[in-house]
Amino acid sequence: MTLTLLLPLGGVVAAALSPGEAAISQREVIRYAATTAALVGLVALISGGLGALAAWVVTMHRFPGRGLFSWALALPLAAPAFAVAYGYADLLDVAGPVRTFVRAEFGFDLPLGVRSVWGAAFVLGLAFYPYTYLTLRTALESQAAQAVEAARTLGAGPWRAFSRVALPMAWPAVAAGLSLTVMETLADYGAVKFLSVQTLTTGVVRAWSVYGSAEAAARFALPLLGAAALLFWIERTARGRRRFVPAGGQRPFQPARLTGAAALAATLFCTLLLTLALLIPAAWLAVSALQIEPQWGRLVEAAVRTVTLGSAGAVATVALAVLLALTLPRLGPVARSVSLGYATPGAVMAIGLLAPAAVVWSQVPGAAAGFGWGLALLVYAYAARLAAAALEPVEAGLAQAGPSLVGAARLLGRSEAGAAFGVRLPVARTAVFGAFLIVFVDVLKELPATLILRPFDFDTLAVLASNYAQDERLAQAGPPSLMIILLALPGVMWLSRRLADPRRDPVT
Repeated sequence: MTLTLLLPLGGVVAAALSPGEAAISQREVIRYAATTAALVGLVALISGGLGALAAWVVTMHRFPGRGLFSWALALPLAAPAFAVAYGYADLLDVAGPVRTFVRAEFGFDLPLGVRSVWGAAFVLGLAFYPYTYLTLRTALESQAAQAVEAARTLGAGPWRAFSRVALPMAWPAVAAGLSLTVMETLADYGAVKFLSVQTLTTGVVRAWSVYGSAEAAARFALPLLGAAALLFWIERTARGRRRFVPAGGQRPFQPARLTGAAALAATLFCTLLLTLALLIPAAWLAVSALQIEPQWGRLVEAAVRTVTLGSAGAVATVALAVLLALTLPRLGPVARSVSLGYATPGAVMAIGLLAPAAVVWSQVPGAAAGFGWGLALLVYAYAARLAAAALEPVEAGLAQAGPSLVGAARLLGRSEAGAAFGVRLPVARTAVFGAFLIVFVDVLKELPATLILRPFDFDTLAVLASNYAQDERLAQAGPPSLMIILLALPGVMWLSRRLADPRRDPVT
């Protein structure tokens, strides 16, 4: 099972090393890789700084609105990065309302365009800061109060106690959050493509769609696969060092109450962050959409396809994650290697599947043109990439059914499989549902794998929005982008509220 999930990665290596004509030069790959590295560094700096600051404000202080912001600051995860890019590009481009107003009223222009590496870093930093925020907030909440209070007793201020004591203790969580941010930055296609930033992921899709060459696409994908392996190692190392963060059995940290100007500043910062990351781009897309007559038939059809794919992908992925979680004690590191798939961009997964799919298609007449085969391949790509995202919460949920409970079931005559599916899974049902939502939301936003592997004329909401945006029809791109946000928002809200509840069942 594990080897099946890792099959696409082997396909990438095989295609990249094949003697076929690549149609690209090594210099071109290096140029795309350099742009990708610069973008990743900037996004990590922006999203890491914003996420860490938000986690510090919310976790270590009490201020007006703290209960709301503790979970609401995770809501930007419902918005695809390309939707944020569309909103800001339309607002800040030369002919956009902001710069037009400034020129008309003040007689000068503001250089606020986002179609650059810096602009893409701004957009992706806002879109991905919740990863650092959530991981660091969870780590800080699990810490004991004694260490921070000891630092305060010795004269350290709130920020010094956080930066010198709490943050180093929670560093594995910061590293994990930044790794997730880097993974998403490497995987992004819609935002960077629209903002004219040439990354390795755009190179993968361009090589396939323009040149029709799997070998050329694999040349671009190979550095991404290497980066995924590095991120997998970093994430595993950070997870292995979690023993440095105290948890359980100790008095939790009590936030300090802010008053006056400090309380106002904390509330304004959280409000501004949520507004910039979600409310402004979503509101502007909604305003732009009101100026057109949406093609409701096409939108509804794309929405049905998106929900169907999301549900099918989530069911298949969670089923595989449950089977993997139940066999982890026997497979150990082998099963853990599926985490490498989550670090791999969707475009790379798609290219890796083309080679083994070609073998199947050559043996099954008409399979290449079969509608069902294309959808099955797409669901396979989702499962191979997102199995690790589902595995973590499922494993945490299964751990709630301790050895004594399983042992009691075995004494009552249950087989090992009966105890697993009759006792452990019911106990872990909340975690399994959380895993379903995580994968469902990710599939809703997935673009490059869908572009490459979808059957002909099978448009999801993400594909529809991308096609409109590439034609510079941003008003038409608004409705499908907003529909993705509306479909993802309930799941993200449920997950973020449970993570903000200290009495929650584990879902991550």
